[in-house]
Amino acid sequence: MQTNVQNSYNQWAESYDDMPNKTRDLDKVAMQSMFAPRPSDTVLELGCGTGKNTEWLSTKAAQVTAVDFSVEMLRKAQEKVQSPIVQFQQADITKPWLWNYAAFDRACCNLILEHIRDLSFVFLEASRVIKDNGYFFVSELHPIKQFLGSKARFELGNRQILLDCFVHHASDYFNSAKEHNFECLEYKEWFDADEKNIPRLITFLFQKKKNIELTQKESYQ
Repeated sequence: MQTNVQNSYNQWAESYDDMPNKTRDLDKVAMQSMFAPRPSDTVLELGCGTGKNTEWLSTKAAQVTAVDFSVEMLRKAQEKVQSPIVQFQQADITKPWLWNYAAFDRACCNLILEHIRDLSFVFLEASRVIKDNGYFFVSELHPIKQFLGSKARFELGNRQILLDCFVHHASDYFNSAKEHNFECLEYKEWFDADEKNIPRLITFLFQKKKNIELTQKESYQ
C-alpha cells in the first residue's frame, strides 16, 4: 500500500471516531448482519482501524487477530479493546502475509480494498490462510459512489486530505474470488436511510471451497 494511505490514516486516527462518517457507521451494521463468527472460531480482521468491529468480534469469537496498516489506528484500537482473545498486528496486506496456512476459520476485510490496486493478490493470500469451508467477508465503498466522486477523505485543520483510491467493480471481486477458490454465498448493496437510489456499500460473503486437487493428491500418498 502506498505511503500516502499509511500517513493519512495515521493523521486521521485521532479524530476518526468523533467525525460524522456514514460509510464507517454503515459498515458496522453490514458486518454484524452478514458476518457471524461462532464461539470456537479464529478470526482474521483486516482493516481493524480504531476497533469499531474488533470490539464486537471480541464478544463473538474464540480468538481475533486484528490487523491494520496504520500504527496510530492500531494504537486507538488497543486503547478501546482490551481483551485477552484479541491480538493486534501491524501489516501491509499487499505484501506476502505472515500468517500460517489455514490459520483462520474466518476473515473479514473492511473498507481498505479501495486503497489496493491488485485484488487478486489479496484473495490469493486469503485463500491460503483461511481453512477449507471457511468464510471471507468483504465490505467496501460501492463503485457507483466512487464514480460519483466519493472516496476516503477527512479534514485536518483547514485542509481536506484525499487518500489514494482505486475503483473495483463487482465483477472484479467475483472474478478474484473465483480465481482463488472462493464461491459467493451472499452479495448485498447497502443504502443510507435517507438515500434509496445510490448504494453506499457493497458487501460479499465468500466461502473457501475445499481444494479437491490437494485432497486427491493426499489420497494417493
